[in-house]
Amino acid sequence: MADFLDNTPKKDPKRVERAYLVGVQTSKMIPGEAEELLNELQELVENLQITVVGRNLVNLRVPTPATLVGSGKADEIVAAAKELDCDVIVFDETLTPAQQRNWEKLAEMAVIDRQEIILDVFADRAHTREAVIQVALARMEYSLPRLTRAWTHLSRQGGKGGMGGEGETQLEQDRRLVNDRITRLKRELIDVRKQRGVQRQKRQRVPVPTAAIVGYTNAGKSSLLNTLTGASVLAENKLFATLDPTTRQLVLRGNQKLLVTDTVGFIRRLPHGLVEAFKATLEEALVANFLIHVLDVTAPNLAAHHETTMSVLKELGADDKRILTVFNKVDAATEAQLNTAHLLDPDGIFLSARTGKGIEGLVDQCLELIADAFGSLELLIPHSRYDLIARLHAIGHVQSEEQEDDCVRIHTRIPPSQIAQFAPFIVGSAPTSKARVSAL
Repeated sequence: MADFLDNTPKKDPKRVERAYLVGVQTSKMIPGEAEELLNELQELVENLQITVVGRNLVNLRVPTPATLVGSGKADEIVAAAKELDCDVIVFDETLTPAQQRNWEKLAEMAVIDRQEIILDVFADRAHTREAVIQVALARMEYSLPRLTRAWTHLSRQGGKGGMGGEGETQLEQDRRLVNDRITRLKRELIDVRKQRGVQRQKRQRVPVPTAAIVGYTNAGKSSLLNTLTGASVLAENKLFATLDPTTRQLVLRGNQKLLVTDTVGFIRRLPHGLVEAFKATLEEALVANFLIHVLDVTAPNLAAHHETTMSVLKELGADDKRILTVFNKVDAATEAQLNTAHLLDPDGIFLSARTGKGIEGLVDQCLELIADAFGSLELLIPHSRYDLIARLHAIGHVQSEEQEDDCVRIHTRIPPSQIAQFAPFIVGSAPTSKARVSAL
């Protein structure tokens, strides 16, 4: 049955303002999962400034090819949506193009699914040229098989001459226009990726350890970046508050530098096409030395959030990296929630990005991973080679520096790729222990 949440009349009949949500609980889902996903969908819809005026959670045994749900349930949903004067019906399940057409014919209003909502949210959040191109590409690929729908976000263009030969239908023109734009967007994306590659190569000329913050959307990734680095990255309590990756420098104890990148949040049922389109946005996770996986310890379905992120990382080919699991928002967690998190990952780091509690534990772990990756060297560098000493300070982490009669004794950590130029001056090396890292 519908939940009557809002009876405010529409202000502008041309604008989508009132939505009716439909969730589906199947036998393959754990109890309560559909309700949580429907709550998530409602937040996504409301982020688009659309009021949710009704909801319906359907228990589905066997999907129906024509409309996903049975005809009786479909009539009930349409009647409820019309009674609430809705502009759009939003399904939490993925609808095929044929199912969308059938629903829109039956309901005489727009009927969309979770994928289209996520695309609209992405479009609303994208700011950089790269993110805008990625969103446009994903939307074109999503729209292509749906051009015959009565309601569509796609701008349709008519015309003849250069737009098409005589006898070409409007649908054929639309398909050709969309295919042409997809090709153009892919070329533009290649150019943007080349530019990002050049920028990354410049950064790597002065090698600094890198970490990427990943995790489920709204877990507190941007807040953690702000707390760690003193940055002012947008950190709102909404899904997909920002899509554009942001990199900031974190200076750890002993003047050890670390570049930390905040990436786009993951979400369950993220369309595969979006994963492909956003690989460039998430590529910082592929090149980082290690990942910081942030989880909201207060989330009702914590395990599902963890599984979603790991699944997307695997699809991106980044699941084999060293990962620090961080349980955020401990200041708002119950004892039961903390116990659940301990069972999920006994080695996890518990902190609050808002209050700063537990941040030192994360800093210690970052230092330990850097030490494991870079190792420790002892060098004796002649006074005549202060250019090398300056180079060490630029590319590595100088732990100690002692002046001697004819040289400078330096204990340092540098990237393995940079060791060769200092090989003649190495007098010793040693693995770094946890105890030693804690003392840095």
